[in-house]
This record gives sequence, structure tokens and C-alpha cells, in this order.
Amino acid sequence: MCLGGGWLSVCALWILVAGSSSIRQCLDGIMINVILLNDKDVPWSLVYVQEEIQRAIKKDANINAANGFNFSLKANFAGFDTNYYNTKGCHSSACEGVAEFTNLTNTGQLGCAVLGPTCTYATFTMVNLELGMKTQTPFLSAGSFGLSCDNTKNLQRLLPPAKKVSSFFIEFWNYQDKIKSKWQKAYVYKKLNNTEDCFWYINALDADATDFVKNISKEAIRKPEELKYELAIANRKSNLFIMCGSPADVEEAKRGIPEADHSDVLFFLIDLYNDEYYRNKTSSPQMKNVLVLTMPNIRSYNISTDPENTMNDYMATYHDAVLFIGEVIRKIAPEPDLRMMNPILKPSLFRNTSFNGTAGNYLLDSNGDRDVTFSIIYTTSENKYKTLYTFDTETLYTAAMDTDPNFIWGKRLPKSSPDRGTDTEDIIVTVLAVTVVVVATIAFIFYRQNRKERRLRKTWSHINSDLVTLLEGNEHNVVMLKIENERKNKNFKIRRALYDKKIVILKELKHLDGNFDETQRIELNALLHIDYYNLTKFYGTVKFDQGVFGVFEYGERGSLKYVLNDKVSYPEETFMDWEFKISVMYDIAKGMSYLHASELQVHGRLKSTNCVVDNRMVVKITDFGCNTLLVPGRDLWTAPEHLRKQGTSQKGDVYSFSIIAQEIIYRKCTFFTESCTDRAEKLSRVQCPGVTVFRPDLNFNTDSESELEVFTLIKSCWDEDPERRPDFKKVENCLEKSISKIHNHDNESYLDNMIRRLQMYSKNLENLVEERTSLYKYERDRADNLNFMLLPGPVVKSLKESGMVEPELYEEVTIYFSDIVGFTTLCQYSTPMEVVDMLNDIYKSFDSIVDLHDVYKVETIGDAYMVASGLPKRNGNRHAVDICHMALDIVTFIGTFQLRHMPGIPVWIRIGVHSGPCAAGVVGVKMPRYCLFGDTVNTASRMESTGHPLKIHVSQPTIDILKRTDCKFEFEHRGETFLKGKGTETTYWLTGEKGKNYDLPTPPTAENFQRLQQDLAHMIVECLDRRSTGSIRRKKPLLSQSSAGSHEEQGLGSESEQPEYLHLVTVDNTLSTFL
Repeated sequence: MCLGGGWLSVCALWILVAGSSSIRQCLDGIMINVILLNDKDVPWSLVYVQEEIQRAIKKDANINAANGFNFSLKANFAGFDTNYYNTKGCHSSACEGVAEFTNLTNTGQLGCAVLGPTCTYATFTMVNLELGMKTQTPFLSAGSFGLSCDNTKNLQRLLPPAKKVSSFFIEFWNYQDKIKSKWQKAYVYKKLNNTEDCFWYINALDADATDFVKNISKEAIRKPEELKYELAIANRKSNLFIMCGSPADVEEAKRGIPEADHSDVLFFLIDLYNDEYYRNKTSSPQMKNVLVLTMPNIRSYNISTDPENTMNDYMATYHDAVLFIGEVIRKIAPEPDLRMMNPILKPSLFRNTSFNGTAGNYLLDSNGDRDVTFSIIYTTSENKYKTLYTFDTETLYTAAMDTDPNFIWGKRLPKSSPDRGTDTEDIIVTVLAVTVVVVATIAFIFYRQNRKERRLRKTWSHINSDLVTLLEGNEHNVVMLKIENERKNKNFKIRRALYDKKIVILKELKHLDGNFDETQRIELNALLHIDYYNLTKFYGTVKFDQGVFGVFEYGERGSLKYVLNDKVSYPEETFMDWEFKISVMYDIAKGMSYLHASELQVHGRLKSTNCVVDNRMVVKITDFGCNTLLVPGRDLWTAPEHLRKQGTSQKGDVYSFSIIAQEIIYRKCTFFTESCTDRAEKLSRVQCPGVTVFRPDLNFNTDSESELEVFTLIKSCWDEDPERRPDFKKVENCLEKSISKIHNHDNESYLDNMIRRLQMYSKNLENLVEERTSLYKYERDRADNLNFMLLPGPVVKSLKESGMVEPELYEEVTIYFSDIVGFTTLCQYSTPMEVVDMLNDIYKSFDSIVDLHDVYKVETIGDAYMVASGLPKRNGNRHAVDICHMALDIVTFIGTFQLRHMPGIPVWIRIGVHSGPCAAGVVGVKMPRYCLFGDTVNTASRMESTGHPLKIHVSQPTIDILKRTDCKFEFEHRGETFLKGKGTETTYWLTGEKGKNYDLPTPPTAENFQRLQQDLAHMIVECLDRRSTGSIRRKKPLLSQSSAGSHEEQGLGSESEQPEYLHLVTVDNTLSTFL
């Protein structure tokens, strides 16, 4: 889904705020909102429905006039378009419906009821939206067929939903009479392209864990080739084939399959919204062995697709929905003047009720779903349509309408399964019985012989910690594995140690004390016995004071992902060519083939980050086994079936291998696709596929036969159906053949391939290249880290690539200035080193706060601190939000900050914030600086200098930007402020954000800045006098201190006589006085 929890919360908040607007819409006239897809491709499009709704409104107005009711219905049409999506129609409507509903709420146009949407995806997100709110607005939909929309709070479905169709098939399959036996099995044919109703009707019969699947044994068919195969084989599982569509779809499905017309086969066609079975006198020959499930013959119109006179069940249903709303309002309005009553319509008024419309009688159950009496129609021997049964979805009652039918099947409908000979069944049962006895006997003998071995496997002992030497004094003790993440790069620290004269890796087993249970001991023993060339060796566990660690073989070159990303050390054309890539895939396939054949049977966490490369460039798989110690994660390598339901399987490992193979081929990010870059969206689209499954890019436009074979293999490995994926033995054989074709050598291993390559170079060349590369990477990383501390990342990259940075103009940024109030006074009573320490303590904390927000620290000059947002990376309107969040965090911090050399003395800062255009560029060649230019910088500085201590001074442009965002900042109007060079400007004080508790200090209220400075100096003198003699070297006092002694006595004579504007809180320990 497109919508996350945060977006749903925002929508809920908006609708709660807009509640009063809904009441006003009802008072001004009963407003009905229409939210439908707006194109000409679907029968419920707003293009077709709008005119029917307007006609129904006029008809309702005539009814009101005739009955003396003083109200009228109005419609607000809100269509949405999906033509700009790759997949058009309902499958791309999830976000669009919520967007329209939210817009109606925010603009105060949400009325008393909503018609639509028809698309299940759109309705589902809006239904979820309702779950988090107390809204009572009813939804009336001609559609929303999916099971995900069942049992909702506010939704009424005026056409039969999928659960009604599913309940019919369950009851009808169990029904039996003289012309029908009880059925237990069926094939469900799901076409590649379905209409909205057919997609969800078939989905209710095909999806796992549905009521139909729990009661009926079904087999899914998704391709015409599969249908042809099942009809052709003699031992098929069922004679019954369920599909959804029209007679034309039946004809298309049967084309070229002569067995499809046999009398022992029955097709069950779901075609509810088609009236040709009542209007046409003759049936087509293809329908002779077809039963049709359709709506009853209660329509007062004919369905037509004529552009000049279009009519269908969707249009009629929305027409009737308007009349239904008017009828409900008249029932709850005993007085003719509706304006005297509460105009809110409750969903309960539309449930457990019935009404008549142009499409017949509407009977709605307690969940707001329509009950109907379905017709089951067959084709007679004279090619006439005739009703065989009816089924009432309310009572679940099946009634026979024709007790002596004349159809192709003779006197009775075919059985659910083909007849098989009794002798064959007896033979099968006998063979199975003998097989079970033999297997049981062999298993018992094997159990007795291996009981002793199993007992040994249940014991476990740690490696003596004296045998494992941590490389404490070695600079390579901590290995930094650079593992790419789709959102950011992370460094993971792994301990190295020396065991049995080999360097090993120690991996911490978190939340374990070393006392393993029986299941864990068995798994560790099985892991200990794994010894294969393409699997990392597990040596055991060791217990240190820091915790319990697993001891594993060390891969010197790091993870496969790191090797693939390092295009400098491993260039694409000369080293990482196609031959090399196939060999890497072959190594992984061999390791997984051995692992699947071992006792462990499955990996469960296969990814490119736990495939490591040793010093000989051999790829080895790690992190297998220990399933009780390690929980499988949810990431881009995880198979879709395990994203939906957590678990592990061998077919899931094959899927993970295919994702790694795509990484190897393109050497790009995991699950690379040009159409989507967001990790969360990729996971969502894999977990919940639409009409087509979502997979990484794989370009089949290649001239190489070898590449095409490998691409085909990868595609089969990530098939949506796990049963169609090959096993690793088949993958291994396929890659082995590809390698043989390249070299014209049979069974050439990856190691042989590497030896043949290394013969082209001298033996010393590799050592020299490795040594120089290591030094280069070490110095490069040091230089990059230093550069990133001095200049923005994009600027550093541009300087490295071209040696220059083009100045850039930014249309809108937000700039922050702050300085320390009384900094000169503080310096006067501090030594130079104390001043340095003070600024370092303050700005180190500021820097840590800056790291938490999307801002860029420009520079510090003395006590001035300058930050900008919106450059060099543009971030929309977020620059003002991030600067204000940062300013609030800084003021909160400064309220608790204590000077190390003057405890108890408050530190005050002034903050100024302004938004506007700005130019930025790098100035200078030696010690280059990223500088900002423009009037916005000057104005931000003036905002700071005209501010007050411990207050955030914000300009009007910044306030305007904040109002355009969703954040609810709180601010006070300061008034007109004179800014040097700008004149008089309207400014504000930022005081917080609604819903968040910032512990902001109380600002001093002094109006005379000079007096504030003098009193701060007096406080400093008092603090110094209270400290031990000689602990701080006092400087010459301020001129204000050399005044008459009476003034000093008034200012410092008593703690109870502090200046009132400081609002100091004093405790027994005077050094703990804080602002």
C-alpha cells in the first residue's frame, strides 16, 4: 500500500478538524460526495455515472416536493485519474482515493454521505482511514468487492461482494439432489487480465486461507497452456472449471482445446452484470457445457455499451443510491423542515433494510452488503438459455427451478472428479501400504543404529578461551565491513582473533549466556560438521567476559557486496567481466547445493552481505544454521512468500540467490530497478503484487547466448510461484555448462579459472597492487573524512571530479544565526584557555544537535554560530521546519548548560532566523570555504542582533513557509522591528510546537541591554568571590563595577535581591543557581 501509519494519522487529524465543515454542508443542503475513477475505460467511470446521479437528484427533489419535505440533495463530484501511472485503472488507485477524501475534508466540502469508490484498492485505504477516526460518514459503493473490505464500519456495498459469491460456491458444492451430486474439488482459472469484479471474485476463490479454500479442494490455473494440459490428461483432479468473464471469454479459453467441449467437463462462469441470458433467445455452441452464475432478472433497463445510450449495473446502482439516501433522510425526518434536526447520517440507517430501485430490490444485511437471489443458468440441447437453480445469499438456500433439464450432461451434472477404475485404486493402495511398512522398518533400524550418535550430538562444550587470542594490540583487530544499505551506508564492527594459528572472526551471539538448550546444541553440532569449500567453517563457540561468541572462518576480502561495490580495486572490464561473474554465481550455487543436501537443509538468510570472499577470490557462504539463535529478517533478498508469512524454505533461498545474481551482473544497489528507488516501496510491491509481479531490472536485449541463458535462469529463480523455481542442483548444472561453453573446457572450476587468469601476470604484481591499493584506500578514506567535515558532500565530490564547484543560486533557504549574550563580559573574567573550553563545550553540543536535523553548519566566527537548510541539498519546504526544530533544541539545551569554570552563571544566546533566496559557492583555493551570499544572509544576521536573550527571532517569510507545512509551530507576534538596511519589518518570537513539550528556559525580561550586561558582570564577580582563592585568575572589572559601593551592595549584597528580570531560582548551594 502507498499509505503508511503516519499518513493515516495525518488524514485522521485533518478529518477531525474538518468535522464542523461537514455539518455546515448538511445544513446548507444534503451534500453527497462522489469519489470515482475518471476515465472512459471502466463502466463505473464518472463520465458515465455523473448524468445518472443528476437524474436521480431531480427525481428525489420531485418526491420531496410531493411529500412536503423542505430539503434537497446536492452532489460534489471528485474524480481521480490514474493515466499517469505505469499500471492504469484500479490497481493504481490506492493513494488517489485517500487524496480526494482528504482534500474534501480539509476544504470543508465533506458532506453527509459518500458515493464510491468502486475500486477495492481505493476503498480499502479509505476504510483503514476510518478505523482510526470517529467519523460517521456512510460510504455507498457499487463495487469494493474484495475480502479486505468485509465487515467495515461505514461501508455499504450495493452490488454483491466477493464473500457472497464465495459463500454461494461453498453451499452449492455441498448441495445435492437427483440431478447434482456433492462436489469436493474444482479448478479455478485466473486469467491474466480481469475486470475489477472478476479479479476479486476469483481472488476470493484462489487466495490462501479463504473460506472457499478451507472447504473445497482447489487447483489454480493461470495460463491457457495449463488449462489445455489439465483438460487433456486423463487423470485430472476435477471435472469442474470455475472462471469469471463473459461468453466471449469462454470461447477464448476453449479455442484450440477440443477436450473442453466434452460432456464430462463443466465450466462454471461467473458473469453477474450481463443481461444477455434473459434477452437473447439463443445461446452459442461454446456455452453448451457451461453453467452461468448471474444476477436475477429484476432490472428495469437493458444493459448497453452504445456510446450514445450507455447503461450498466454500476450506473443504475449509483442512481439508486441517491434515491436510497433521500429515502433514509425522509424516514428520520418526521418534521417537514429538515433544518431543525441533526443532519448527520449514521451508517446503521443503511443496514438491515431494503429499498427498490431501477436495478430491482436492494436487501442490505447487518454489514451493509447486498443480498440477492442468484440465477444458475444452463444451455439446453436446443441452444436456449434456461434457469436451472436459484440461490438466496441471505438464507443460503438453493432451489431447483428445472427438475428435468435437457442438457449435454444427460440426466445428471458431472461428478467433481473423473471416474477411475477400481483395480487401479486397489493397486495404488497396496503399493502405498507396502511402501509405508518398508520405510517404517528401515527408519526403525536406522534409529537404533544412530541413537548413540544422537546422544553425542546433544552435548556441547565451548572452546577454551585461552586458545583464542584477541588481536588487542593490533590495529586490524576491528574490521570495518562496508555494507550498503538502501537508505545510508553503515559500518559494522567485527572482532578478529587468532585460533589454531589462523585468523578467525568472532561474531557475538546476543542475548545468550552460553547455556544452550537441547535444540540449540543439536544445531551447533550440525553446524560444526559442515566442511565444504564454498561454506565458511564454524569452529565452535567461546565465552569471554564481554559475552558469548561464535568462531568462524575469516574472509580476507570482505563481503561480496563490498567487492561488487569496489569498482576501483575490481574494475568492470578487466577483472569483473562476464566470465568472472558466472564463476561467482557458480560458487554460491555450489555452496547452497551442498547446504540444502546437508542436515541443515535451508539457509534462510542468504544475501550478498553474508557471502564473503577469501584471499584466493573464492566466494563462501556464511551465517547459515543456528535458526533458533538467529531470526530471519525482512529485507530485499527475502522471498515474497516469507514477507507475507515469516519462515524459511529452500525455494526461498533460490529466490534470494536470484536477487544476488542480479547484483553481481549489474554491480548496483540491491534489487536495482529504474522505476523505484525507495526500499520500503520495493518491499511493499514484492509482498503485495498487483496484476504483474514486481522484480529487479534484467535486460534480455543481449547478443550473447550465454548471457541469455543465465538471465532466463535468474528469472525462473525469482518466479512468484515457489514450486516453479529450480533447485540449486539444477542451478549449479546450468552455470557449469555456461562456464564450459565460455572456455571450451569441461568442468573447469572457478579456482582453475582464476589460476589461468593469474598466469597472465607476474607473481609479484598482485602483492604490489594489493599493498599500494591498501595504502591508497587508507589515505583516501582519511582525506574524504576530513573533507566531509569541512565542506558538504556534493561539493567535495565535485572538487574531486572536476577540481571546481560552480556557484549555485537557491530560490528559497532558511538561515540561522546565534551569538552569546555577554560574551565580552564572560571573556573579561576568563583566561584564554577557559574561553576556548567554553566555546568548545557549547558548539560541540550544538554540532551534535545539528546532526539530528537536515541542516548544514556553515561556520562559527568567535561566538557566532551560522547554520543553513535547503542547501546544498534542496528539501522543499522542510528547510524552515528543520531550522526551527534545531533552534528549539538548542534553546532547550542552553537552558541546562553550565560553564565549567563559572558554575551557576547562566549562558544566554540570541537567535535569528530568516528565509529567502541565497547564492552559495566555494571561495578560495587554499583552505576553501563554502560561503553564502545575498541579502538573506544579512537579514538573518540583523534578526539575530535585534533579538532578545533566550528567544528565537523569526521573520515573516519564515512564518509564511511554516504555515505551508503540516507542522503546527507556536509563535508570538512581536510587532514592527527596525532592521538595519531593511527598514521596519514584522517579526515574531518562536515559542514551541503544538503537541511537543520543549523544556524551554524562561527568557530574561530586561529592556536595557547595558544594564543586563552590568548585572551579568556582577553575578560573575560574585561567583568568583565564592570560589577558592587563586582558583580563577580575575581580570580587571567592568567600569560599571567601579561605581559607588552602595550600588554593589544593592546588586550583590543578598541572594534574595537578584534583578527581577533574571527570574533566578536559588537553592542552598549558590553555585547551583540556574536560569
